[in-house]
Amino acid sequence: MLRKMGLGLAATVWLAGPGSGEPVSTFRLDNGMDIVVIEDHRAPVVVQMVWYRIGSADEPPGRSGIAHFLEHLMFKATDDMAAGAFSDAVSAQGGKDNAFTSFDYTAYHQRVAADRLDLLMRMEADRMRDLVLTEEDVTTERQVILEERNQRTDSSPGALLNEQVAAAQYLNHPYGVPVIGWRHEMAALSRQDALEFYRANYAPNNAVLVVAGDVDPAAVLALAEKYYGPVAPSDLIRPRIRPQEPPQLAERRLVMSDARVSEPYMMRSYLASERNPGDQRTAAALVLLAEVLGGSPTTAVLPRALQFDAQVAVFSQAFYNPTTVDPDTFNFAVLPQPGVSLTEAEAALDTVLARFLDTGIDPADFARIKTRIRADEVYGRDNVQSLAQDYGAALAVGLSVADVQAWPDLLQAVAADEVMAAARKVLNRNNAVTAWLTAPEGVLP
Repeated sequence: MLRKMGLGLAATVWLAGPGSGEPVSTFRLDNGMDIVVIEDHRAPVVVQMVWYRIGSADEPPGRSGIAHFLEHLMFKATDDMAAGAFSDAVSAQGGKDNAFTSFDYTAYHQRVAADRLDLLMRMEADRMRDLVLTEEDVTTERQVILEERNQRTDSSPGALLNEQVAAAQYLNHPYGVPVIGWRHEMAALSRQDALEFYRANYAPNNAVLVVAGDVDPAAVLALAEKYYGPVAPSDLIRPRIRPQEPPQLAERRLVMSDARVSEPYMMRSYLASERNPGDQRTAAALVLLAEVLGGSPTTAVLPRALQFDAQVAVFSQAFYNPTTVDPDTFNFAVLPQPGVSLTEAEAALDTVLARFLDTGIDPADFARIKTRIRADEVYGRDNVQSLAQDYGAALAVGLSVADVQAWPDLLQAVAADEVMAAARKVLNRNNAVTAWLTAPEGVLP
């Protein structure tokens, strides 16, 4: 059913998942801002999320970290609010707010009582185009992000290894550059860099507003028209045409040693396809593959074989993120038992994967995994933040509301032979990076 409501055209649709009954309404304002409203009247709370279709993979060369840097600076002053006033106002209402940056998007979110949505929209619309930055703001916050890199990356051998693996995996695509940025480029980020990035990309025609909770779609649209509607679009928004990877012709390997390592481990990443509009079946198969191989710490294929049967590993897992703009990676990690070398751990992993490709998926395991995924989907509907996250992330990478709604049933529809076909395609060592993290010789206890 389509209905005309003020400046926006709204379409009300219904979630396809079992047990879900919340309606989802979609709008687009004249300035290009997309709006998704998810009704859930079980508690008098509301979540507002504004997703900008701009992330670290969209940064100009030599300015790595600018997307995350700007995320921090967005909590400074605007022409109507003092620095820090946004979060103070949310806290004064008993609410919470935060933000995060990924390769593909930057998102700002708040959770308050439902009757405070007016305040959230007014403040979020204000900082969308009216941010005020001083040199002192930039200097102070640049030190904050450098310290964040110190704590989260430079002090962690595992985080540093992840950076090296991504850089080896992506020779040409910007997914090879860390979201937080390379330190030497972060240290050179300027006020002008931040303002240019902000003015070009923070605009309603590059944003998705998701409102979830105890709300009425018509009232949400009226508020959005009032606050976001007058915000001018940017004429600098460009299609996301990113450098793509050339064919990978051989496995890439690296060994990183660090005196801080007490427990060596190995990891491997393979290039893997992502969810695409109207074409999500392969990604769904890869999600199921990750669950079959490493989703459970006790019953998945890798833990069962490596930790319980052969007892060569303390920990093992498989993981995959399907919701990206461009192809991402399918990943494994193995932490060997004391006395088991990384050579032995890697050989054991390869043996298990070869056996799996030969024997296939146990039907009982596959049925159990699908049941658990379905249960997680149903329970996830109890969290309005999770609902907003699902829709916002998907729309920010180019998927549609229909794609989001099709996803749960698609996960149930994928057959075991499709999962095995996806496994044989993705587990190609010519598309892999294998990495070892260890201590320098003679340092391990």
